[in-house]
Amino acid sequence: MVSASVNEQLSKIAAFNGIEVFWIKSRKFKTNSINIFFCDNLCRENAAKNALVPALLRRGCASHPTFGDIALYLEELYGASFDCGVSKKGEYHIVQFYIDHINDKFAGDNISLFEKCMDLLLEIINEPVAEDGAFKKDYVEQEKENLRRLIESRVNDKAQYAVERCYEVMCGDEPFGVYEYGAAEDISAISPEDLFKHYGYMLESLPMLVFIAGDIEDDKVNSAIKKLSAIERKSIKKLDAAICKKEVESIRNEVEHMSVNQGKLCLGFRTNTDPGDKDYCSLLVYNTILGGGVHSKLFQNIREKESMAYYAYSRLEKFKGLMVVSSGIESSNKDKVIDIVLKQMEDMKAGRISDYEYDSSINTIETGVKSLADSQLSIVDFFLGQTLIKAEDDFESLIQKVKAVTREDIVRAAERIKLDTIYFLTA
Repeated sequence: MVSASVNEQLSKIAAFNGIEVFWIKSRKFKTNSINIFFCDNLCRENAAKNALVPALLRRGCASHPTFGDIALYLEELYGASFDCGVSKKGEYHIVQFYIDHINDKFAGDNISLFEKCMDLLLEIINEPVAEDGAFKKDYVEQEKENLRRLIESRVNDKAQYAVERCYEVMCGDEPFGVYEYGAAEDISAISPEDLFKHYGYMLESLPMLVFIAGDIEDDKVNSAIKKLSAIERKSIKKLDAAICKKEVESIRNEVEHMSVNQGKLCLGFRTNTDPGDKDYCSLLVYNTILGGGVHSKLFQNIREKESMAYYAYSRLEKFKGLMVVSSGIESSNKDKVIDIVLKQMEDMKAGRISDYEYDSSINTIETGVKSLADSQLSIVDFFLGQTLIKAEDDFESLIQKVKAVTREDIVRAAERIKLDTIYFLTA
């Protein structure tokens, strides 16, 4: 049993047929949630299919054959909310199904919203609308077009696009280089029959992680486990662990031209630190000192002192052992900004870290971790991540490890970080 905070506890309550069930007990929220995650290896062959499957499943199920029918039924369940989609954590591709509802204690007598929501979620997953042994052709064509537009629209957020492209250039020959929604050019070849076959593979073979969160009676949770055990499963796929350590043979330079008002400069680094390493918290503090807030070296030196950036920050991709420094700059300042970034990193290698930078970073991390406990979804996401990397830290133990990080620990983390890619988006 793992304590998430004063009010939350996480326990693994069942494991069978490639399904692991976790219960996050909490009385601080007036809602309960059920989260089902199918976990796959990230690869281009399956990325677009994995993105399309939840989009098709949300279109309807046996008892509620259209999305409108599902929406009306959710209203009957006191305004319960349902969603599904895909994300990536390192080189894991996650297909998520989620439903949130008011705690039964606030819904009146003789009603079990938890059981009704569990039944609905499982029906959406297990009993999709189909015709002739495949997804409906018109539904598939509509969702393929929606997915194509979604992929093509990512250029609209230039700052985020630049970060994603930097990662893709860095990891072009690795699974992490695959965009979570796949490639637009792969979509047209996907047929309703192909997609239905892939759906069957997902349901039967992908490892499932189920997180039940909230204040729920034991008998209702046990009933949910029994329903999950009825899902027909076959040989369960073994997932590959992400490779977080890699030597940098040469620095990649990539320049992409687009209609932009300001240049987007991203420097991609290999941290060579696995998220499960004992030194991960040292890296977390390092990143926060470098570019994790207004107190950070990047913000103070690039934006405040030199006025060379509209924004400047660093961010960890913990599940893949990467760090990116991102800034919005005048294109003519590119080389100067790179020099300033690398100078700050050299200073950290030499242990030149002020008390203000250190203390502010510890406080920033502590505040950020504690804020996760304010959202049921954030709590679930935190423990999903911990489960994927086989870590046992909860919020409190993570904070205590962060507070124990010394300047020597930070220097040790700094010495492992290597520049891999310089990506520049400019006019």
